[in-house]
Amino acid sequence: MNELGKYRFTCTLSLGDIFGQIIVWVGVIFASLASALALMSHPIYSFAAVGLIIVTSLPFLLFAFVTTLFNHIEITPVTEEERNRPRSRGTTPMKAVAKAVS
Repeated sequence: MNELGKYRFTCTLSLGDIFGQIIVWVGVIFASLASALALMSHPIYSFAAVGLIIVTSLPFLLFAFVTTLFNHIEITPVTEEERNRPRSRGTTPMKAVAKAVS
């Protein structure tokens, strides 16, 4: 049976990929707040409108974000040469911060 090799998982998601989704979510929040203000004379209807808008839109926005995230995950096999190459012991961001503080 073949042995499973090592794989490298890389996420290439950036803010530009989800910026539109963030703008839509902010628009949904403002729409729900506007409907709450419009229905303020009846507080129960106001809360119900906000809840209905948020609850019905949240699954669609989460689905869009998760599928965008999954589309930006790359799985590449690690070659034998990359496996045997020693890793560089450069400074990590935390080491750089610790060095700057001390």
